[in-house]
Amino acid sequence: MASLFPSPFRNLAPHQRHAFAACFLGWSLDAFDFFILVFCVSAIASDFHAAASSVAEALFLTLAFRPVGAFLFGALAEKYGRRPALMLNVACYSVFELACAFTTSLHGLFWLRALFGIAMGGEWGVGAALAFETLPKEGRGFFSGLLQEGYVVGYLAAAAAYALLFPHFAHMTWHGYNFGWRGMFLVGAAPALLIVYIGLKVEESPVWRERQGQGVEREKAQGLSFNELLRYAPTFFFLVLLMTGFNAFSHGTQDLYPTFLQKDHHYSAALTGSVGIVYNIGALLGGIFFGGLSERFGRKRTIIVAALLALPMIPLYAFSRSLITLAAGAFLMQFMVQGAWGVVPAYLSELSPGPVRATFPGLAYQLGNLITSRNSVLQARAAERFGGYGKVLAFTVLIVACFLVLVTALGRESKGADLNA
Repeated sequence: MASLFPSPFRNLAPHQRHAFAACFLGWSLDAFDFFILVFCVSAIASDFHAAASSVAEALFLTLAFRPVGAFLFGALAEKYGRRPALMLNVACYSVFELACAFTTSLHGLFWLRALFGIAMGGEWGVGAALAFETLPKEGRGFFSGLLQEGYVVGYLAAAAAYALLFPHFAHMTWHGYNFGWRGMFLVGAAPALLIVYIGLKVEESPVWRERQGQGVEREKAQGLSFNELLRYAPTFFFLVLLMTGFNAFSHGTQDLYPTFLQKDHHYSAALTGSVGIVYNIGALLGGIFFGGLSERFGRKRTIIVAALLALPMIPLYAFSRSLITLAAGAFLMQFMVQGAWGVVPAYLSELSPGPVRATFPGLAYQLGNLITSRNSVLQARAAERFGGYGKVLAFTVLIVACFLVLVTALGRESKGADLNA
């Protein structure tokens, strides 16, 4: 085990550690702000006298608008640098998250979550470009697994915050409005503090600086368009297809699981949050484990194995009756789902051409999100129609895992690619 997971951090220079920390925290806090809504779907539905499937439209809008942010912030990062684009991105998603706390209608929440989606969509591509252009090639799989699990850390933090704070907020009011879920969005504005850290400690990507010094980046920025992306159309199409499978895999197993626990099993906020903590620990460990494993066995093989191992977890994950077996099933399912995801940052960065690396992987990622953006709405409506979420969640895992295996098998291996090329 030690040979699979050395201590790559010991060999990093201070500027590399700060770059990785900033990108990890940016992705974690971005996910934290997204998943606050996931845990509050039932409370918002009750407050606005709407069905859960109606509130799930807010999740759809967030996912649907993420490609816009990936293109806009990616273009800014190609032209002005990864660091300032990341700072602006964090500021935007923090402001929109804060604004959600003050909305007085469901339609107002929809508009704000669409704007939040634009900001959220920019973070991953810009952060991944800054991280992998700064970090050494050695140990890239380990860093990939750890960086992607920033998303899980954000989900874990949201689960913990929900379990600890929501029961207290639920008994409070604000100008006649229920404060419960609004208080959670106020907490979600905290990521704005990350801007200070990035400004003080993080250096610009050395790869971007080198291109800028050679005058190459300015030329590429002027030509950055859909025509530039079409130059790499076959790879781009493959990545969009791959990320469609990946986004369906994660959002299809995560977004409505708290609602499943509350609606099908009648768990309280504290119990739902506690189960959320358990399965996010599994996700965190899975991402690091399989990310490190990909350094030895390759990106493709690792993704395929993790996706296939999700299938035997379906009975525990979706059809268990007790709290312990449900938590165990969710832990194992997310260990595999996020295990596959742990390979994604390195795989997409290695497959993406250098001149558009801040735009290319992020846009492919978020277009995959767009294609699958109505998953949670469709899942919620199917559950309401067929009387429960368990069968819907199980069917989702079965179909999506097989799709992901097939698409990954069609791609090429990228382990060890030179990102300076």
